[in-house]
Amino acid sequence: MATDYGQDRRQRQQRAQVQSRWMEVYDPVRHLDPVLVLTALALTLIGLVAIYSAKLVALSAQGLPPTTYVSRQLLALAIGVVVMVVVAVVDYRVVRVYAPVLYVVSVVLLGLVLSPLGTAFGGAQRWIVIGGFQLQPSELAKLAVLVVVAALLHESEGTPHAGVVLASLVLTLLPAGLVFLQPDLGTSMVFVWSTAVLFLLGGVQARYLIGLTLSGIVGVIVALQTELIEDYQLLRLTAFLDAGDASAAQTAAFQTRQSLIAVGSGQFAGKGLFEGTQTSLSYVPENHTDFIFTVIAEEFGFLGGSLVLGLLLVLVWRGLRIAILAKDTFGTLVAGGIVAILTLQVFVNVGMTIGIMPVTGLPLPFISYGGTSLIVWFAMIGLLLNIHMRRF
Repeated sequence: MATDYGQDRRQRQQRAQVQSRWMEVYDPVRHLDPVLVLTALALTLIGLVAIYSAKLVALSAQGLPPTTYVSRQLLALAIGVVVMVVVAVVDYRVVRVYAPVLYVVSVVLLGLVLSPLGTAFGGAQRWIVIGGFQLQPSELAKLAVLVVVAALLHESEGTPHAGVVLASLVLTLLPAGLVFLQPDLGTSMVFVWSTAVLFLLGGVQARYLIGLTLSGIVGVIVALQTELIEDYQLLRLTAFLDAGDASAAQTAAFQTRQSLIAVGSGQFAGKGLFEGTQTSLSYVPENHTDFIFTVIAEEFGFLGGSLVLGLLLVLVWRGLRIAILAKDTFGTLVAGGIVAILTLQVFVNVGMTIGIMPVTGLPLPFISYGGTSLIVWFAMIGLLLNIHMRRF
């Protein structure tokens, strides 16, 4: 009897050890990626400092609290962190199931933006004001298009056929067209870019990719010939080529020219926090949103700019790693799509501040002022965490 009892006890201990090792390996919380979260938070903190510096003198001159914009961004950060946690906790396969719902909601909101319910600022109608909060549906639509196209490609089970490719294009071009009408050419191109990357990752046949590329080229030519793209939009796309001209200050290249002055004046170590003249005197238009990188470059110089780009590169690295380790096609596509959007926006935003890209109005992720953008980016971080934690 004693021998049997001893054997039963050892067996129970062995089973407990196996269950413990199983939980250690497969418990999602144990596979949280702290580097991803801490990097996103560090970038947001840098953004808060840059936003405060960018608007300090202007707000003080108007008799407003210098923390006005920072307070709003902090509120968005708090909401974003909560959204990140919720998105990370719910299995990402549930997101795949409800992707069509998210897509329909985002398209309806984009339609409302163009209605009398939409609010215009600076000549563009891109927002809906809800209880004092300015919601920018185009930011939400980036995520919605990404997950719905990824879900569609995942369900194709193998090489996507022509019907899947066509459906993906329709799902992409509908919100892209609504955003283009706001008008917001830069964001509408993000939709096209993310879907193109998903096609590559999803194994779409080369003949379809070639055909889509040629169709895109023809579409651009037609848009230019039929004046579908307004003259001022075309001027913004080409004006950066003339930014070095002395007369450019009187043209659409004014933003780029002032941006180059700010970035160049920062030199290696910068002028110091709150010491940037281009920043404090608001010579660079929209230096708290589209041109936030000029604040960092002027006040912290090459070192500060390199730090920001290095942190953004860490996000790209972690995102690519998660895409490779994902256990299914949907996880790979979502992670890869998030990296694609991040890479495009960083390249275009920083590129337009240093004069190598046209001014398109794309914000710098986690750093530019914008509540909806910050919340959506933390939702994307939550998705990356979700995919990483459930990779086994």
